[in-house]
Amino acid sequence: MKPMTSFGDLLGPQPVLLPEISDAEEALLDKADPVRVAADHPAASIAWAYLAEAALTRGEAQDDPINHDVVAAYAFARTGYHRGLDLLRRNGWKGFGPVPWSHEPNRGFLRSVGALARAAKLIGETEEHARCLDLLEDCDPRAAAELGLD
Repeated sequence: MKPMTSFGDLLGPQPVLLPEISDAEEALLDKADPVRVAADHPAASIAWAYLAEAALTRGEAQDDPINHDVVAAYAFARTGYHRGLDLLRRNGWKGFGPVPWSHEPNRGFLRSVGALARAAKLIGETEEHARCLDLLEDCDPRAAAELGLD
């Protein structure tokens, strides 16, 4: 089944382009500790995505597939996802429609959703994994591939 909206659908909702959270983004690019960035800018999904992705990298390297880092990644990713949903809604998103990967400020939210999909799969939460993949497809069909989830 195809998503209800697409970038070429003139009757569908307009793409949502989130505003920059430049202080957080610049701090991360300058190699600031993502823990500090998340604490200083808790609404910045990108900081939570950094934390989730790092925890997934550590967790996937361990012998036990379900471990502290994987569960922490799930929590970090879920936080980034929810903070991103809040920001999307404040910027006109109605729960569906385009959130383009090509717009850099959208990537914090999309990366959080991708990390949540990965963590959910690792802990055996198959329904959440599938929901996250569906959301990425609805937001931008390229997003899953960009995140290595295809």
